[in-house]
Amino acid sequence: MKTAILALGIFLGSISAYAQKASLFKPLRYDEDWSKMKRDSSAGSYDKIKFIPLAKHQKLPYLSLGGEVRYQYFYLKNEDWGDAIPDKDGFLLTRFLGHADWHLNKHLRAFVQLQSSMANSRLQPSIVEENPLDLHQAFVEAKWNTSSQTTLTTRIGRQELSYGSQRLVAVREAPNNRMAFDALKLIYQQKNFKSDAFYSHPVANKAGIFDDHFNENAKFWGLYSVINHAPVLNNIDFYYLGIWKKTATLVAGKGEELRHSVGTRIWKTSGAWQYDFEGVYQFGTFQDKTIRAWTVSSNTTFQKDEWRLKPKFGLKTEAISGDENPNDNRVETFNPLYPKGAYFGLAALIGPSNLFDIHPSIDLELTDRLNWGMDYDIFWRLSKHDGIYAPNMSVIYAGKNTEEKFIGTQLAMDFNYQLNPFVYLRLEATWFASGPFIQAESAGKDIFMTALTTQVKF
Repeated sequence: MKTAILALGIFLGSISAYAQKASLFKPLRYDEDWSKMKRDSSAGSYDKIKFIPLAKHQKLPYLSLGGEVRYQYFYLKNEDWGDAIPDKDGFLLTRFLGHADWHLNKHLRAFVQLQSSMANSRLQPSIVEENPLDLHQAFVEAKWNTSSQTTLTTRIGRQELSYGSQRLVAVREAPNNRMAFDALKLIYQQKNFKSDAFYSHPVANKAGIFDDHFNENAKFWGLYSVINHAPVLNNIDFYYLGIWKKTATLVAGKGEELRHSVGTRIWKTSGAWQYDFEGVYQFGTFQDKTIRAWTVSSNTTFQKDEWRLKPKFGLKTEAISGDENPNDNRVETFNPLYPKGAYFGLAALIGPSNLFDIHPSIDLELTDRLNWGMDYDIFWRLSKHDGIYAPNMSVIYAGKNTEEKFIGTQLAMDFNYQLNPFVYLRLEATWFASGPFIQAESAGKDIFMTALTTQVKF
């Protein structure tokens, strides 16, 4: 342990002088471009791992190395509303990511990333919390410039996917194991237009070493397009996503699922007023039943940089369909597909199915590096005949013991400290006050969670 701390200290010292000129890390690490860096006699150790030329006096080919170390301490009181085995000491989640990005020439590249996630002192770790060592990403990519402003890219292999607001397709950053897909992906991009077409099999994590093999029990495909700088609406996403699962579980039953999602998103991320409006309609089959599900969401924020502490006020709200009659020939439970794991905060207590919620928030910039945020979420079941689900669509409570709709309220608070572009600290706490539905379906205790996250990227 002392050796690891000493090595981390030496690393942080070596990169501190570089922090001011480092480009921001991307949510998808393969999107980073370090080709502009040139190795010279004055380059530091960090420069040398981000841009390693593989031929003398040439920009290409080159190799770039990077990674991440993340520690998260969690303490939960009354986990699963008192239904889980009590854990008095809390637990520590650790995640290590390391990647190599090889650019052979201006057309061809290969990207490989390993992931190791451990749940220390966790009584019953889930598969998204512990996966000792596995191949997380490994793909090859070919890119062509069909004109001065148009590119066409083909990417094949294991890779992360992330689209839009991450309500439906995300890398699952907050949980310990990030999400990956074995996929073939085509990317067409012009100046203000981008369109991705993909076919994939989601990787099913297993709790061993290098055992996350090809998953034949689920398929995921789609077309996702984005128009930027559109008149009046600013930015528009429109998409189709298809999913097939050999076995899916809902309150309505268990069986084969084929589901299609069509949706659109209108968004703006500049100026004092910012917004994100999205609507999705789903259809298909579950067992021998017909799927008809939907969701609409709104996320609006207002911020004035001229004001002291630069307060940012936000209001989210969404309605997400649930099944009105589990015994008929129609399924109306919305499937969020592969959403961000911490959909309603790091506590990740509830997933986005059969819900109506109102979610105000406020954020303050206490210093250039320190932010404080608070949000309050109020949850109801949209249908009293359907249950509530986890973000991965597993049934939490089926709701067969009550017709109560009010689930409860969640108050969360956090401090975020960005020491430099490499080091990030976050302290947060969440209080979930159980409503009549939770009290009828479980032990009904209020949940308290606190977490401390330390993350280093390089």
